[in-house]
Amino acid sequence: MKRLIRMFGPIGTFVLLLGGPAFGAPPTEHPLARVVALADECLQRIDDEIFGYTCTLVKRERINGRLRSYEFAEMKLRHRRSQKGLVTVPFAVYMRFLKPAEMAGREVVLIEGRHHGQLIARRGGPRLPYMTMALDPRSDLAMRESRYPITDIGIRSMIDKLLEVGREDLDHDETELRYFEGAMVEGRRCTVMEVRHPVRRDHFRYHIARIFIDDDLLLPIRYASYDWPEEPDGDPRLVGEYTYLDLKLNVALTDRDFDYRNPAYGFRKDFRP
Repeated sequence: MKRLIRMFGPIGTFVLLLGGPAFGAPPTEHPLARVVALADECLQRIDDEIFGYTCTLVKRERINGRLRSYEFAEMKLRHRRSQKGLVTVPFAVYMRFLKPAEMAGREVVLIEGRHHGQLIARRGGPRLPYMTMALDPRSDLAMRESRYPITDIGIRSMIDKLLEVGREDLDHDETELRYFEGAMVEGRRCTVMEVRHPVRRDHFRYHIARIFIDDDLLLPIRYASYDWPEEPDGDPRLVGEYTYLDLKLNVALTDRDFDYRNPAYGFRKDFRP
């Protein structure tokens, strides 16, 4: 993963720390207030301007206390479009895993509202690679190797979750915000927003979160979150990191790109969900 990120070079930084205001001082704006506003604007931009994209997703997650290996997957994603409250273009996603070896060739496809809400998956890997099945996206089997269901995948969903957590944090003090300029993610120049909760509290969901905003695309292309150390002097524990490489916006994607019967895909041709 070192090839993907060169995070802390000769970069500037400043810190905002929220505590209680001094006696007689005006109220201090929460450090995350502007971050939440920026995320809101970004979400609106996606809804207005970005219909879908292709990319390579690199993710690593801690599942049941164990940090898994990096996973690499080619991905096509199409956003839901609505008009007058009716869905005119359903959300859809297709993934083909490249690494690690035990997942290579695995394919997953889902179109909102099709196949009784089930995803279609091809096993991949060295054992029974062409086994194809239909699964509830939130079933134990579908989520055995992932923290989130495929219905929650993608940059828009990532921003949505950041907004949810950020709005929660606005109700609490003890938040630090740092900005780092000049971080590189696979040749893409980014600005990093790092949010820290120095003191562990029941109402905080994470210890550290880092959001990498592509300076040209003005979109987050990487997110990593960390839990508090297990030992007082230990290192923060990675919970999950998600990086979107080779991002191509507004690629013309059709239902064919999300059809398991597409001849370019490896699902069993005789499979019927």
